[in-house]
Amino acid sequence: MHVWAIGLNHRSAALDLRERFALDAARIGDALRGLREALAVPAEAAILSTCNRTELYCAAEQDRTQSTLQWLSQIGAVDTSTLMPHVYTWHNHLAAQHAFRVASGLDSMVVGESQILGQLKTAVKLAETQGTLGTTLNQLFQRSFAVAKRVRSSTEIGAHAISMAAAAVKLSSQVFERLEDTRVLLVGAGEMIELCAVHFSARQPRSLMIANRSLPRRQALAERVGAEHMPLVDLPKRLHEFDIVISCTASTLPLIGLGAVESALRQRRRRPIFMLDLAVPRDIEPEVRALQDVYLYTVDDLADIVQRNMDQRQQAITQAETIIGEGVAQFDRWLAQRQQVPLIQQVHALSERWHAQECQRAQRLLERGEPIEAVLESFSRGLRKKMMHPFLQALSSHPGERRTLAESSLRQLMLPEDAHEGNSVAEG
Repeated sequence: MHVWAIGLNHRSAALDLRERFALDAARIGDALRGLREALAVPAEAAILSTCNRTELYCAAEQDRTQSTLQWLSQIGAVDTSTLMPHVYTWHNHLAAQHAFRVASGLDSMVVGESQILGQLKTAVKLAETQGTLGTTLNQLFQRSFAVAKRVRSSTEIGAHAISMAAAAVKLSSQVFERLEDTRVLLVGAGEMIELCAVHFSARQPRSLMIANRSLPRRQALAERVGAEHMPLVDLPKRLHEFDIVISCTASTLPLIGLGAVESALRQRRRRPIFMLDLAVPRDIEPEVRALQDVYLYTVDDLADIVQRNMDQRQQAITQAETIIGEGVAQFDRWLAQRQQVPLIQQVHALSERWHAQECQRAQRLLERGEPIEAVLESFSRGLRKKMMHPFLQALSSHPGERRTLAESSLRQLMLPEDAHEGNSVAEG
């Protein structure tokens, strides 16, 4: 069985390329079926898509890396040659190592963050629901979850981590010294916006507003953090009310356009607006960045803030990499054993056939009245001859190096102590 992972993330590709490959949960089902069809062989598949990465994990008897890459380029409407410099490809134990690092938060923009583990578990559940998660990928991911749990419990990988939400607060405070005097608008009601709501609420801004299409979701979040809420359709006419705007939705098209921001600035009499777009694809039109008095940042702009916390976590990262290495070695051994399953099954089938043949012969001897001791002797001798025949035939029929190899293999299998002593003497 061959395992491979192909993807692009915040380090390998800029936001304008990554957002072409972003898949929300509603689209992943069709994507998984399309990917498996594109591979054209019985295969396992799972897709992880977040604001920072889109990754495909596959397993099949044949390596179909090129077909996977072609399918990925098609869904993003990008030529394969254009995409190639921005994707990474990992095979077998390196694919496992990558999955384990992702699950443990070591490959995240915010090293040590725990949100990615939940996203990975969701991706696995979606693949399982679609019937594309087989034994190999299931083992890969279950082991990645176990490794991530051990990293969390055995190291301080998350102790000094600054979350994306905390980084958002820190970045906005560079524009407004006193967040207590600001009006904050959060667009969306997902996990990231909820984290931002908690962090901004703790700073006690003048007002905190949640905007979302779904009344139950925005109302529930607003109640949890002590905020107000409004329908998303009201956003353009009320945008001017807010000093800080943070958006993270699953929309495939921008929700906040250039015209709406220009209108808001006129009503604000050029008072600045801090805007942070955490969505992939983006919620705020990129052209807004060119406007005066607008400080627009994207998810990639948080990288510098996050990077400053790396030194404090370096020891924990080293410890985590050791744990991951152990997990990869165990998965590699499991995968190697799985690859021997067909051979083991064939050997078992052959031994069963020999056993049945000798049992039938013994039954005939008993029916003729042969003594049971003689029948047992005949049965054991016949079975022994059948077992030894392939080995002895290999010694007599293979010439030169093949015969030497057959002899060495026979010693290792049948006379391990003798083979070990022989090797020791040879080395001496």
